[in-house]
Amino acid sequence: MTEVRETRLPGVGVKHDFTTDDGRDVGVLVHRDGRRDIVVYDAEDPDTCSMQITMSAHDTRTLAELLGTSQVNVVVQSVQQEIEGLAIEWLTIEPNSPSAGKTIGDGEFRTKTGASVVAVIRNDAPFPAPGPDFGLFSEDVIVCVGTSEGLNRMRDLIAPG
Repeated sequence: MTEVRETRLPGVGVKHDFTTDDGRDVGVLVHRDGRRDIVVYDAEDPDTCSMQITMSAHDTRTLAELLGTSQVNVVVQSVQQEIEGLAIEWLTIEPNSPSAGKTIGDGEFRTKTGASVVAVIRNDAPFPAPGPDFGLFSEDVIVCVGTSEGLNRMRDLIAPG
């Protein structure tokens, strides 16, 4: 499997990039509001962006459908249903997060933030629609759906102390 590099961009979102089989670097910048920028880096200078496409959350879902989606995306789509103001965020449980070693129910995420954990990705394996007894571990990625404000509160709840 291709290595995907993740770079957190405070106040912006997360950039995921990888090197294609033909040696080009390609990235996706996931903004906190759900927008995505697809970037292709210059072949001669990998620090220079040679092309960028900004996509709305709707455009992103359309492209994902064309490329093929995982079970996690199917669950997220069933929850989202084109509700205005809804955003999706992938958040990593850091080793020193107060949520590491606790269950989703222990975190009271929905009660405290209004956002829902719709999936957990652990070691590249998706766990769609986890229940309140589902345990969270360091390096798990939780897929959350909610308003921007709710996702900001979720981010604060799982942030390392």
